[in-house]
Amino acid sequence: MLSRLAEVLVPTVGRLSVTADHAEIPPGSIIAANHTSLADPAVVLAALRRLGVVPVVAAAAGLWCVPVLGRALAGEGHIPVFRHDRRASDALDLAAAALEQGRQILIYAEGGLPRRKDAAEAAPGDFRSGLARLTQRTGAAVVPVGQAGARRVTSGSTAKQLAGLATAPLRRPGLHVHVGVPLRLTGDGAARTAQAHAAVTAAWRTAAEHLGEPAARAAL
Repeated sequence: MLSRLAEVLVPTVGRLSVTADHAEIPPGSIIAANHTSLADPAVVLAALRRLGVVPVVAAAAGLWCVPVLGRALAGEGHIPVFRHDRRASDALDLAAAALEQGRQILIYAEGGLPRRKDAAEAAPGDFRSGLARLTQRTGAAVVPVGQAGARRVTSGSTAKQLAGLATAPLRRPGLHVHVGVPLRLTGDGAARTAQAHAAVTAAWRTAAEHLGEPAARAAL
C-alpha cells in the first residue's frame, strides 16, 4: 500500500525522474538511501516501484504510533527501529529474516534527518553501524540509492514544512533518484560503513547533478 500510495502522490508534488546503473535490484538485498527530508521516503518508494521493487522499510518506531499509518506499517511487515532502547536489536533480527525470505529492505543508515533548516542539497551525513552489522550477519548485497530534491518539498521548521508541502503542487520541484550498482561490503564494521557511505554519496551526487544542484560539484 505504501509504495502504491507513493507512486500516486509523489507526481502531484514534484517532477520525479529515475536513473539506474544496473538492470535490477537483486532479491534479498539491502537498499541504502540518503535521508534529507520527511518527503524522501515517499520519493524513493515511488522511484523503486517504477523499477518493479516494493521493499520492506526499516523506519523510526514512532511512526507505528501514527493512526492509520501505524496499522499499515505493521500489516505490511515493515520494520520498526527503536533507538536507545533494549529492543534496538530486534530490527536486525527482523531485517535478517526478511532478507532470508528474498525481500529487499530499504534502510536509512544516517539514522535521522539533518538539523539544518535550508532547502539545499548536501552530502549524506555519517552512517550508523546497523547497516554494516546487517551485512556482516547476512552477507547481503547493498544497493546504494541517492535522492535529491526532496528538501524542496519539505524542510526546515514545522511551519515551513507544511507550507512547502502545500505549495509543492504549484511549484513542482524536480526530484531525482539514482540507483547504483549492487556491492558486497568487506572488512570490519568501520570499513563496511565507509564503503557504504562512499557508494551512497556517489549515488546522491549523480542525483544532485541531474537536477543541476551546485552542491554536487562542491562535494567532489
